[in-house]
Amino acid sequence: MSISTKNYSFVRNKLLNKKEIAFLDVREEDPHAREHPLFAANLPLSRIEIDAYGKLPKKNVPIVTLDDGEGYAELAAKRLIDLGFTDVSLFEGGVQGWKAAGGEVFKDVNVPSKSFGELVESKRHTPSLSAQEVKQLIDNKEDVVVVDVRRFDEYNTMSIPTGISVPGAELVLRLPELAPNPKTKVIVNCAGRTRSIIGTQSLINAGIPNEVNALRNGTIGWTLAGQELDKGQSRKFKEVSESTTNEAATRARSVADRAGVKRASLDNTREWMKQSERTTYFFDTRTPEEYERNHLPGFRSVPGGQLVQETEMVAPVRGARIVLVDPSGGGVRANMPASWLAQMAWEVYVLDDIKTSDLTEQGLWKAPLPELPKVATVDANTLSNWLKSDSNTIVVDFSTHANYVKGHIPGSWYALRSQLQDAMNKLPQVDRYVLTSTPSELSLFVAQELKALSNAEVLVLDGGNTAWMNAVLELEKGPSHLASPPLDRYKRPYEGTSVDPAAMQAYLDWEFGLVEQLGKDGTHHFWVL
Repeated sequence: MSISTKNYSFVRNKLLNKKEIAFLDVREEDPHAREHPLFAANLPLSRIEIDAYGKLPKKNVPIVTLDDGEGYAELAAKRLIDLGFTDVSLFEGGVQGWKAAGGEVFKDVNVPSKSFGELVESKRHTPSLSAQEVKQLIDNKEDVVVVDVRRFDEYNTMSIPTGISVPGAELVLRLPELAPNPKTKVIVNCAGRTRSIIGTQSLINAGIPNEVNALRNGTIGWTLAGQELDKGQSRKFKEVSESTTNEAATRARSVADRAGVKRASLDNTREWMKQSERTTYFFDTRTPEEYERNHLPGFRSVPGGQLVQETEMVAPVRGARIVLVDPSGGGVRANMPASWLAQMAWEVYVLDDIKTSDLTEQGLWKAPLPELPKVATVDANTLSNWLKSDSNTIVVDFSTHANYVKGHIPGSWYALRSQLQDAMNKLPQVDRYVLTSTPSELSLFVAQELKALSNAEVLVLDGGNTAWMNAVLELEKGPSHLASPPLDRYKRPYEGTSVDPAAMQAYLDWEFGLVEQLGKDGTHHFWVL
């Protein structure tokens, strides 16, 4: 199969003209984070069948696949064509070709959002206090509230003393009851810089009467100052009154209007869901718990703060339309994120006037999947018996490395699908391999590839790791048997509690340089309210 190629000027013109393009870096996350073009969204070859339909809802969107000479771009393009995508090309020369043509490359993950955050601070001079200044306020028992705008699991791992978990999009809605006295000082923190800058500026843009400051450099800055973080905290925001919701809704709507956010009706969304000539993403920006209770058909759960922080992870088609809805918070958690997405040059709409009776769906969002391969399977209890009695059966787990470390079937091996051939050289040679994964469907797609590399019997655990846990069978923790290097996860210098201070400082120095890099790249169309 001959696949066409596209060059630097093709991709750049699409970006400059705000035309739809899915520029996909199909390497694993770690090599992607080492260097990539600004709007090259990471969609690893390993997960294409699992992620493509959810992330690329329109089959005729122009797709350009990118690697760094490993051959993944061509494999990914073939898989996408097999999945029914009709406009798929390879990027000529890979990452080195981009650089040779004069293209700027960026490191780390979520770079569009992080560079935008730095641009906001440089334009608006978002106020901040140092770790030492914040600690003094807390130690002196001053009238101060610290709000942590990260995901709850990040907050729970490590947090600023006295900090309360209020994920980003909740701030404008929840803060008035956390700090009802306008004289209370408000400190907004994240792990590094972006989310605290956006959170602080959100409160300022919304006209909150309190003095608001970002904690400069977040938990990284706190650690570098030699100050102790709390661990395992669970303080969360509370529900707020109707009058607080109404006032927050007015403030948020005003900010969204100033940013040029557009309005949509249910009829619009039904029409856009059927539209073939335009990519539209539909996101419910409330908490995952609210979404699971009831939501609109066709909307995916993406809390608003994380959406602004990780836009390209859920919306990799640059130039697409985005529709947000917050049916139970007065629209606050849709309007505030929408105001930022508009400034990041997305065409963004907020869905208004939703009634409870419109929220006809319940439960988790399920990614749309292609037809699943027919593969021989085994149930969890049978597998458990085999593992106890048969040393010639090995389990190979294709989940993310992070999931594998958290808990896996005892004795199982971690492998990366993109490194399968190398992994086979490290796996014990046995008569039977049983494949498992989270999500369970992933191992179904790997089975055929593994069969081609081995004469052994190959089966898939029916229901994957979830079925094993549901059967209340034993789990093992830690990185015990690695047949592949953990390239699927870039180690962020702001995660966990044992990060080298030099890596933290290097990360901050990198963030400070992003505005200059944005200027050199020139394709972003970002602006600041």
